[in-house]
Amino acid sequence: MNVRFGYGSPDKVRDVDRILRLAAQADRDGLDHVSLSDHPYVADLLDGYAAIAFVLGRTERLSAFVNVTNLPLRPAPVLARTASALSALSGGRFILGLGAGGAWNHITTMGVPELRPAQAVQAFEEAMQLVRSMSDGGRPTPTKHYPIGHLQPAKVAAPLIWTGSNGPKSLAATGRQADGWIPGHAADWLSDRYRWSRPIIDEAALAVGRKPSDIATVYNFPGAITSTPVRRTRDDDGRWIGGSPAQWVEELTDAVLNHGAAGFTLFPTGPDSYDVQLARWGQEIAPAVRAAVN
Repeated sequence: MNVRFGYGSPDKVRDVDRILRLAAQADRDGLDHVSLSDHPYVADLLDGYAAIAFVLGRTERLSAFVNVTNLPLRPAPVLARTASALSALSGGRFILGLGAGGAWNHITTMGVPELRPAQAVQAFEEAMQLVRSMSDGGRPTPTKHYPIGHLQPAKVAAPLIWTGSNGPKSLAATGRQADGWIPGHAADWLSDRYRWSRPIIDEAALAVGRKPSDIATVYNFPGAITSTPVRRTRDDDGRWIGGSPAQWVEELTDAVLNHGAAGFTLFPTGPDSYDVQLARWGQEIAPAVRAAVN
Protein backbone atom coordinates (compact mmCIF):
# COMPACT_ATOMS: atom_id res chain seq x y z
CA MET A 1 0.00 0.00 0.00
CA ASN A 2 1.53 3.29 -1.11
CA VAL A 3 0.98 5.86 1.65
CA ARG A 4 2.47 9.30 1.02
CA PHE A 5 4.22 11.28 3.73
CA GLY A 6 5.12 14.92 3.25
CA TYR A 7 5.32 18.22 5.06
CA GLY A 8 4.24 21.82 4.78
CA SER A 9 7.30 24.01 4.36
CA PRO A 10 7.96 27.43 5.85
CA ASP A 11 7.32 29.97 3.12
CA LYS A 12 8.45 33.44 4.15
CA VAL A 13 11.16 35.38 2.32
CA ARG A 14 13.32 35.26 5.45
CA ASP A 15 12.99 31.42 5.53
CA VAL A 16 14.96 30.66 2.35
CA ASP A 17 17.92 28.92 4.03
CA ARG A 18 15.58 26.97 6.31
CA ILE A 19 13.36 25.92 3.40
CA LEU A 20 16.32 24.44 1.52
CA ARG A 21 17.78 22.77 4.62
CA LEU A 22 14.46 21.09 5.45
CA ALA A 23 13.96 19.97 1.84
CA ALA A 24 17.40 18.36 1.78
CA GLN A 25 16.64 16.61 5.08
CA ALA A 26 13.26 15.36 3.81
CA ASP A 27 14.85 14.14 0.60
CA ARG A 28 17.48 12.16 2.53
CA ASP A 29 14.87 10.71 4.89
CA GLY A 30 12.69 9.39 2.06
CA LEU A 31 9.67 11.63 2.49
CA ASP A 32 7.40 11.88 -0.53
CA HIS A 33 6.39 15.51 -0.89
CA VAL A 34 6.71 19.08 0.27
CA SER A 35 4.08 21.80 -0.08
CA LEU A 36 4.16 25.60 -0.02
CA SER A 37 1.27 28.04 0.11
CA ASP A 38 0.04 30.36 -2.67
CA HIS A 39 -0.84 33.83 -1.39
CA PRO A 40 0.73 36.28 -3.85
CA TYR A 41 -1.05 39.21 -2.20
CA VAL A 42 1.08 38.78 0.96
CA ALA A 43 4.31 40.74 0.60
CA ASP A 44 6.65 38.67 2.79
CA LEU A 45 5.68 35.25 1.39
CA LEU A 46 7.67 33.60 -1.36
CA ASP A 47 5.84 32.97 -4.61
CA GLY A 48 4.71 29.35 -4.32
CA TYR A 49 5.66 28.33 -7.85
CA ALA A 50 9.06 30.00 -7.82
CA ALA A 51 9.77 28.31 -4.49
CA ILE A 52 8.76 24.77 -5.47
CA ALA A 53 10.73 25.05 -8.72
CA PHE A 54 13.81 25.93 -6.71
CA VAL A 55 13.18 23.11 -4.22
CA LEU A 56 12.67 20.56 -7.01
CA GLY A 57 15.97 21.66 -8.52
CA ARG A 58 17.78 21.08 -5.22
CA THR A 59 16.32 17.62 -4.47
CA GLU A 60 16.35 14.22 -6.14
CA ARG A 61 13.22 12.29 -5.14
CA LEU A 62 10.98 14.70 -3.24
CA SER A 63 7.79 15.75 -5.05
CA ALA A 64 6.47 19.28 -4.58
CA PHE A 65 3.18 21.12 -4.93
CA VAL A 66 1.47 24.36 -4.06
CA ASN A 67 -1.08 23.73 -1.31
CA VAL A 68 -3.21 24.86 -3.06
CA THR A 69 -2.83 26.90 -6.25
CA ASN A 70 -4.84 30.11 -6.23
CA LEU A 71 -6.48 29.48 -9.59
CA PRO A 72 -8.03 32.94 -10.13
CA LEU A 73 -4.50 34.39 -10.04
CA ARG A 74 -2.95 31.74 -12.31
CA PRO A 75 -4.94 31.34 -15.56
CA ALA A 76 -5.36 27.68 -16.40
CA PRO A 77 -3.70 27.68 -19.87
CA VAL A 78 -0.55 29.26 -18.43
CA LEU A 79 -0.77 27.00 -15.36
CA ALA A 80 -0.90 23.98 -17.69
CA ARG A 81 2.36 25.08 -19.34
CA THR A 82 3.92 25.69 -15.93
CA ALA A 83 2.86 22.18 -14.89
CA SER A 84 4.41 20.67 -18.02
CA ALA A 85 7.66 22.55 -17.47
CA LEU A 86 7.95 21.59 -13.80
CA SER A 87 7.12 17.96 -14.58
CA ALA A 88 9.76 17.82 -17.31
CA LEU A 89 12.42 19.60 -15.26
CA SER A 90 11.86 17.41 -12.19
CA GLY A 91 11.40 14.05 -13.87
CA GLY A 92 7.70 13.88 -12.98
CA ARG A 93 7.96 15.05 -9.37
CA PHE A 94 5.48 17.92 -9.70
CA ILE A 95 1.96 17.59 -8.28
CA LEU A 96 -0.72 20.15 -9.12
CA GLY A 97 -2.52 21.29 -5.97
CA LEU A 98 -5.59 23.25 -7.05
CA GLY A 99 -8.30 25.35 -5.44
CA ALA A 100 -11.18 27.35 -6.84
CA GLY A 101 -10.23 30.47 -4.88
CA GLY A 102 -11.71 31.52 -1.60
CA ALA A 103 -10.20 34.72 -0.18
CA TRP A 104 -11.72 37.00 -2.77
CA ASN A 105 -11.23 40.11 -0.62
CA HIS A 106 -7.49 39.49 -1.08
CA ILE A 107 -7.59 38.05 -4.61
CA THR A 108 -9.30 41.13 -6.02
CA THR A 109 -6.48 43.36 -4.73
CA MET A 110 -4.34 41.77 -7.48
CA GLY A 111 -6.65 43.21 -10.14
CA VAL A 112 -8.71 40.07 -10.73
CA PRO A 113 -12.52 40.43 -10.86
CA GLU A 114 -14.46 38.36 -8.36
CA LEU A 115 -16.37 35.34 -9.66
CA ARG A 116 -19.66 34.15 -8.24
CA PRO A 117 -19.29 30.80 -6.44
CA ALA A 118 -20.89 28.81 -9.27
CA GLN A 119 -18.61 30.49 -11.82
CA ALA A 120 -15.52 29.82 -9.72
CA VAL A 121 -16.35 26.13 -9.44
CA GLN A 122 -17.01 25.85 -13.16
CA ALA A 123 -13.65 27.48 -13.89
CA PHE A 124 -12.04 25.11 -11.38
CA GLU A 125 -13.38 22.01 -13.14
CA GLU A 126 -12.54 23.38 -16.58
CA ALA A 127 -9.00 24.06 -15.37
CA MET A 128 -8.47 20.41 -14.41
CA GLN A 129 -9.74 19.31 -17.82
CA LEU A 130 -7.55 21.86 -19.58
CA VAL A 131 -4.37 20.89 -17.73
CA ARG A 132 -4.88 17.29 -18.79
CA SER A 133 -5.79 18.17 -22.36
CA MET A 134 -2.64 20.30 -22.69
CA SER A 135 -0.51 17.32 -21.65
CA ASP A 136 0.71 14.36 -23.67
CA GLY A 137 -2.15 12.65 -25.48
CA GLY A 138 -4.61 15.48 -24.94
CA ARG A 139 -6.50 17.71 -27.34
CA PRO A 140 -6.96 21.23 -25.95
CA THR A 141 -10.35 22.73 -26.70
CA PRO A 142 -11.96 26.04 -25.70
CA THR A 143 -14.19 26.19 -22.63
CA LYS A 144 -16.49 28.86 -21.24
CA HIS A 145 -13.87 30.32 -18.92
CA TYR A 146 -10.84 29.55 -21.08
CA PRO A 147 -11.67 30.36 -24.72
CA ILE A 148 -8.25 29.27 -25.99
CA GLY A 149 -7.20 29.25 -29.59
CA HIS A 150 -5.47 26.40 -31.38
CA LEU A 151 -2.89 24.95 -28.96
CA GLN A 152 -0.77 21.83 -29.08
CA PRO A 153 -0.37 19.61 -26.01
CA ALA A 154 3.08 19.41 -24.46
CA LYS A 155 4.78 16.05 -24.80
CA VAL A 156 4.82 15.57 -21.05
CA ALA A 157 2.54 13.38 -18.95
CA ALA A 158 -0.15 15.19 -16.98
CA PRO A 159 0.63 15.70 -13.28
CA LEU A 160 -1.39 14.30 -10.45
CA ILE A 161 -4.07 16.80 -9.42
CA TRP A 162 -4.93 17.16 -5.73
CA THR A 163 -7.68 19.61 -4.87
CA GLY A 164 -8.50 21.62 -1.81
CA SER A 165 -12.26 21.62 -2.30
CA ASN A 166 -14.85 22.35 0.37
CA GLY A 167 -18.34 23.09 -1.00
CA PRO A 168 -20.64 20.44 -2.49
CA LYS A 169 -20.14 21.57 -6.10
CA SER A 170 -16.36 21.71 -5.89
CA LEU A 171 -16.31 18.35 -4.09
CA ALA A 172 -18.33 16.86 -6.95
CA ALA A 173 -15.88 18.36 -9.46
CA THR A 174 -13.08 16.68 -7.50
CA GLY A 175 -14.87 13.34 -7.79
CA ARG A 176 -15.21 13.76 -11.55
CA GLN A 177 -11.73 15.06 -12.33
CA ALA A 178 -9.08 14.89 -9.60
CA ASP A 179 -6.58 12.30 -8.40
CA GLY A 180 -6.60 13.41 -4.79
CA TRP A 181 -8.51 15.49 -2.26
CA ILE A 182 -7.07 17.56 0.59
CA PRO A 183 -9.84 18.13 3.17
CA GLY A 184 -10.21 21.78 4.12
CA HIS A 185 -9.59 23.34 7.53
CA ALA A 186 -7.18 20.51 8.43
CA ALA A 187 -10.16 18.18 8.89
CA ASP A 188 -9.29 14.54 9.53
CA TRP A 189 -11.09 11.22 9.10
CA LEU A 190 -13.00 11.57 12.40
CA SER A 191 -14.41 15.01 11.57
CA ASP A 192 -17.93 15.90 10.52
CA ARG A 193 -16.47 17.72 7.53
CA TYR A 194 -14.93 14.49 6.23
CA ARG A 195 -18.07 12.46 6.92
CA TRP A 196 -20.33 14.64 4.78
CA SER A 197 -17.75 15.61 2.16
CA ARG A 198 -16.28 12.30 1.09
CA PRO A 199 -19.62 10.73 -0.01
CA ILE A 200 -20.14 13.65 -2.41
CA ILE A 201 -16.78 12.92 -4.04
CA ASP A 202 -17.49 9.20 -4.23
CA GLU A 203 -20.96 9.62 -5.75
CA ALA A 204 -19.66 12.06 -8.36
CA ALA A 205 -16.85 9.67 -9.27
CA LEU A 206 -19.23 6.75 -9.71
CA ALA A 207 -21.56 8.87 -11.86
CA VAL A 208 -18.82 9.32 -14.49
CA GLY A 209 -17.55 5.76 -14.37
CA ARG A 210 -14.68 6.29 -11.96
CA LYS A 211 -13.95 4.36 -8.77
CA PRO A 212 -13.97 6.26 -5.47
CA SER A 213 -10.51 4.81 -4.83
CA ASP A 214 -9.27 6.78 -7.86
CA ILE A 215 -9.38 9.87 -5.63
CA ALA A 216 -6.91 9.61 -2.76
CA THR A 217 -7.49 11.51 0.48
CA VAL A 218 -4.32 13.32 1.52
CA TYR A 219 -4.62 15.13 4.84
CA ASN A 220 -3.07 18.42 5.90
CA PHE A 221 -2.23 17.26 9.39
CA PRO A 222 -1.04 19.68 12.09
CA GLY A 223 0.26 18.39 15.39
CA ALA A 224 3.25 18.17 17.70
CA ILE A 225 5.61 15.20 17.54
CA THR A 226 6.86 14.93 21.12
CA SER A 227 9.81 12.99 22.46
CA THR A 228 7.65 11.23 25.09
CA PRO A 229 4.01 10.05 25.14
CA VAL A 230 1.27 12.54 26.02
CA ARG A 231 -1.83 11.89 28.09
CA ARG A 232 -4.28 13.14 25.44
CA THR A 233 -3.67 13.06 21.70
CA ARG A 234 -6.93 14.87 20.83
CA ASP A 235 -8.49 17.98 22.31
CA ASP A 236 -12.01 18.43 23.69
CA ASP A 237 -13.35 19.01 20.17
CA GLY A 238 -11.79 15.78 18.91
CA ARG A 239 -8.99 17.43 16.90
CA TRP A 240 -5.63 15.71 16.81
CA ILE A 241 -2.98 17.64 18.77
CA GLY A 242 -0.09 15.18 18.63
CA GLY A 243 1.93 12.81 20.73
CA SER A 244 5.04 10.65 20.69
CA PRO A 245 6.18 8.85 17.52
CA ALA A 246 4.53 5.65 18.77
CA GLN A 247 1.24 7.48 19.32
CA TRP A 248 1.42 8.99 15.84
CA VAL A 249 2.14 5.57 14.31
CA GLU A 250 -0.88 4.04 16.04
CA GLU A 251 -3.17 6.88 14.91
CA LEU A 252 -2.00 7.00 11.30
CA THR A 253 -1.96 3.23 10.87
CA ASP A 254 -5.60 3.18 11.96
CA ALA A 255 -6.37 6.01 9.54
CA VAL A 256 -4.90 4.07 6.63
CA LEU A 257 -6.28 0.62 7.45
CA ASN A 258 -9.72 1.59 8.73
CA HIS A 259 -10.50 4.97 7.18
CA GLY A 260 -8.86 4.85 3.75
CA ALA A 261 -6.28 7.59 4.30
CA ALA A 262 -3.74 7.71 1.46
CA GLY A 263 -1.35 10.38 2.65
CA PHE A 264 -0.42 13.00 5.23
CA THR A 265 1.19 16.42 5.00
CA LEU A 266 2.65 17.32 8.38
CA PHE A 267 2.49 20.87 9.76
CA PRO A 268 4.50 20.64 12.99
CA THR A 269 3.30 22.48 16.09
CA GLY A 270 4.54 22.43 19.67
CA PRO A 271 7.75 23.45 21.42
CA ASP A 272 10.29 21.22 19.65
CA SER A 273 11.97 22.67 16.58
CA TYR A 274 10.65 22.10 13.07
CA ASP A 275 13.90 20.31 12.17
CA VAL A 276 13.62 17.88 15.07
CA GLN A 277 9.95 17.09 14.41
CA LEU A 278 10.53 16.64 10.68
CA ALA A 279 13.34 14.18 11.47
CA ARG A 280 10.99 12.17 13.71
CA TRP A 281 8.38 12.25 10.94
CA GLY A 282 10.73 11.00 8.22
CA GLN A 283 12.97 8.67 10.20
CA GLU A 284 10.55 7.11 12.69
CA ILE A 285 6.87 7.64 11.92
CA ALA A 286 6.69 7.26 8.14
CA PRO A 287 8.75 4.03 7.98
CA ALA A 288 6.81 2.48 10.88
CA VAL A 289 3.41 3.25 9.34
CA ARG A 290 4.50 1.97 5.94
CA ALA A 291 5.67 -1.28 7.53
CA ALA A 292 2.45 -1.65 9.51
CA VAL A 293 0.12 -1.26 6.51
CA ASN A 294 2.06 -3.45 4.08
